[in-house]
Amino acid sequence: MNLENNLLVLLAAAISFLVSALMGKWMVPLLRRINFGQTIREVGPKWHKKKNGTPTMGGFLFIIGVFLAAAVCLPLYYGQPSQDPALRSQSLTKAVGGLLMALGFGLVGFIDDYIKVVKKRNLGLNVKQKLVLQFLVAGAYLLTLSLSGVGTATYVPFAGSVDLEIWFWILSAIGIVGIVNAVNFTDGIDGLNASVTFFVAVTFMVMAGILQNGGMSIAAAAVAGGCLGFLVWNFNPAKVFMGDTGSLFLGGAVCALGFGVNMPVLIFPVGIVYLCEILSVVLQVVYFKATHGKRIFKMTPIHHHFELCGWSEIKICIVFSAVTLVFGAFSVLSVVYVL
Repeated sequence: MNLENNLLVLLAAAISFLVSALMGKWMVPLLRRINFGQTIREVGPKWHKKKNGTPTMGGFLFIIGVFLAAAVCLPLYYGQPSQDPALRSQSLTKAVGGLLMALGFGLVGFIDDYIKVVKKRNLGLNVKQKLVLQFLVAGAYLLTLSLSGVGTATYVPFAGSVDLEIWFWILSAIGIVGIVNAVNFTDGIDGLNASVTFFVAVTFMVMAGILQNGGMSIAAAAVAGGCLGFLVWNFNPAKVFMGDTGSLFLGGAVCALGFGVNMPVLIFPVGIVYLCEILSVVLQVVYFKATHGKRIFKMTPIHHHFELCGWSEIKICIVFSAVTLVFGAFSVLSVVYVL
């Protein structure tokens, strides 16, 4: 990308960071004042009870930051006359459609949070309701891609492009919903989800830059900046939680970035922490039922296992972020290798 586009990427990150960080000064007290506090479930680590009442739905901080950054920077990028009209249209659809998909998942999360906080039903939406709404959001996004002319060929690390034909859409819908819920499972201790997703977004920002995809670089930078701004309020000890409003939005954003650079398969290595979180839950449930009460982990998702092993929340955030950084670097190298 040229210097002007690089400046737009930096501008997107800066706007998203500043909006997310500065808005917390009035939004966090507002959430506390209207009693939008998190109820800590009994099944979690007992020392989490001290977090009871911490304001939730703080995901609005970075959601607003991301969209304001995109609203400023994407028109400046796509308004450049030198771009090929056809490529610009498809790229714009991926960027804007991806952010709208993330917003759709965030709306599902908001409904869930609203039921928990206002209606005082701690479990929120049931599993069936969540899945139906999530597949509707994923389906709408994939339909948009199909109508805009996006093909069914996708990149596979160190192998190049593979055309999955109709299976691309089926597997994509399942994969999107799975990843979104995996990101949701990662939101369990102060700062973890935002710090991991920061490095995921930075990885996709680098990939998009290598591929000369300025629109997705801007979108990824906005997500990274929003996560960093939110950490001002969410790092241990957290003054606000993102809630399902924020975690489902981030899940949708991660998927949008992977599809935006036409490399959705790379969501899995880049999001290795998300996969470990959700797989730990699945393995625990299956093993528990198969052995009539035995467990593999002390508690799931797996970040709670490490907590019960004596790790501090800050240590877990650092280690999980480092793992994300390593797998992100591997993914970037796989892109460079193919090019």
